[in-house]
Amino acid sequence: MRNVFAFLAGGLFGAGLLISGMTDTTKVQGWLDIFGDWDPTLAFVLGGAILPMAIAWRFAMGRVPALGGAFPAKPEAKLGHNLVLGSLLFGAGWGLAGLCPGPAMASLTWGGMGGLVFMAAMIAGMLAAPPVRVWVDGIAASS
Repeated sequence: MRNVFAFLAGGLFGAGLLISGMTDTTKVQGWLDIFGDWDPTLAFVLGGAILPMAIAWRFAMGRVPALGGAFPAKPEAKLGHNLVLGSLLFGAGWGLAGLCPGPAMASLTWGGMGGLVFMAAMIAGMLAAPPVRVWVDGIAASS
């Protein structure tokens, strides 16, 4: 039953990405181009994601998931070098490619060779991240 709900949630997420235009690289790059031909419509997508999640987090406090397990712990509010570096790299990749991981996966079926190259680069980055993190943590500890 848990897999059925995971499949439905993933399908709903993918449909939302498609309907909102997040799988269209020109729309995403238009949102990021604040000094050029800026397209503010993705602000509604952002608000449509943040508001329900804020309500869901408040609703989930002190509760147990109906399908078992546990809700994830609240993230630490500490701003560290890992968060800053990761955010910069994620944002740079998003700006260069016009896609982030969710929309990239949703557009794999029609993204052509560019979508496949993006996914290969994203997987390579995911594999490289742990050793790079160890290296960055070592530099931060020695400072």
